[in-house]
Amino acid sequence: MTDYDAIIIGAGHNGLICGAYLAKAGKRVLVVDGREQPGGCASTRELAPGFRLSDCAQWLQQFDDTIVRDLDLKSAGLKLGAGKRTIALQAGGDHLTLDGDLLRGAGIGTKDQVNFQSFRQQIDVFSKLMLKLYRNRAPKLVDADWSDRMTLMKLGLGLKLMGKENMQDLMRIALINIYDVMNENFDHEGLKAALALDAITGTNMGPRSPNTVYTYLHRAMGGPLQAGGVAQVMGGMGALGEALQAAAERCGAKVQLGCAVEKIVKEGDRVTGVSLADGSALTAKVVISSADPTTTFRDLLGYEHLETGMARRVAQYRTRSGTAKLHLALSGLPAFTGLDAKALSQRLVIAPTMDAIESAFNPMKYAECGPSQVFDISIPSVEDSSLAPEGQHVLTALVHYLPYAPDGGWEAHRQATLDNLMRQLEAYAPGLGGQVVASELLVPPDLEAAYGMAGGNWHHGELSIDQALMMRPFPGSTQYRTAVEGLYLCGAGAHPGGSLMGLPGRNAAQEISKQGVLA
Repeated sequence: MTDYDAIIIGAGHNGLICGAYLAKAGKRVLVVDGREQPGGCASTRELAPGFRLSDCAQWLQQFDDTIVRDLDLKSAGLKLGAGKRTIALQAGGDHLTLDGDLLRGAGIGTKDQVNFQSFRQQIDVFSKLMLKLYRNRAPKLVDADWSDRMTLMKLGLGLKLMGKENMQDLMRIALINIYDVMNENFDHEGLKAALALDAITGTNMGPRSPNTVYTYLHRAMGGPLQAGGVAQVMGGMGALGEALQAAAERCGAKVQLGCAVEKIVKEGDRVTGVSLADGSALTAKVVISSADPTTTFRDLLGYEHLETGMARRVAQYRTRSGTAKLHLALSGLPAFTGLDAKALSQRLVIAPTMDAIESAFNPMKYAECGPSQVFDISIPSVEDSSLAPEGQHVLTALVHYLPYAPDGGWEAHRQATLDNLMRQLEAYAPGLGGQVVASELLVPPDLEAAYGMAGGNWHHGELSIDQALMMRPFPGSTQYRTAVEGLYLCGAGAHPGGSLMGLPGRNAAQEISKQGVLA
């Protein structure tokens, strides 16, 4: 008899969600992770004594409300703050606020106001269609599988019900770039850039890159998935991981932290279990990896256990990232020109124009640290005073674009890059540097080392059409089942992809249950 029905590698949010659903169905489940705290990228860490911050992910924007209800995460301790507005900082201090369908400030014109509402309505239509794909396995187009056929039929009907104009627009824009789509719809440069930022967040692409409309639609899935909009997790993002661990254990799963999986064990033609860093070996009917595909196949299973074509696909799978994370502990509330204290609790972005974003992207293509970057800023201690000592604050920022491996290595560039980032921030928040108690810059290799995600890419692989939907992560290992018998994927490298969404974990559990391999 095997030790478990399922062993899940990684106690990130997808791994815990997958484990919770399987355990809820009565299966014997072990979730194991080398980190001492659950949640993976949904983690909280102390930067300096009394200053706690969300270490990797900083916003909850796409987390599926059905998972919150199914696993009763609120009773497990999950508490979200108020929905956030996006404030696009402008150099003169007259900032642009995006609040639902409303735009304010920065000289925004009536034409853009009207077009913005129409644009959001159309994106909402597209997102509701994509929801049929996201909450199910992505259907293969050639297999004679009735489940896939039904999904395709529902998609076809959904396309038809969208109306001819919406259907034509979706077909037209799906494979082009966000730069052209923004220019088709809007005049205001700040508005175009603020929207384009959502298309490039966490990617290795600029606004002019192909596939950025798809990545924008991926982010826009937050609309139908998470009713409250962009929010912060009270207590820090790690509170999400803790709530998911509590829910999984309540469902009957065992969660073992602080002991990493060293190897996926394959005997004969199938996977039979795992070996752990403490020397123990465990057996299971299936092994489900929430690690990224590169780590799963190359490092944990080993190329020697793959046929040549599959090994080549793994080696060619693109995992590049240009996203870094800036952490600041501050002696007081920063003073951003043109913003009052209440506004500092909102999502603040620095992306002046789409051309400025593209210019920031260009040096990274050549492994260079450019003179300007793009920022997505959170000051979570304004809404949640538990994160910093009284009267003091923490600031975190997603920073685009910084290369994975600059010439000379990161230790030769880290301090100069940090100083440059501070100069850029002080253009909007004069005196910020004098408030810094502690600072930290996590670049892609740091994120890779801390979270075990190849390339530091939180999507566990680039989100592009050839690595998405029915081809994610690559042919031969789609629909959560890999080419190796007994090995499954449930992380962001599986459909529908990355961000704190939870659907890869949920969908994988449902698919494995349907296949009856745990009976």
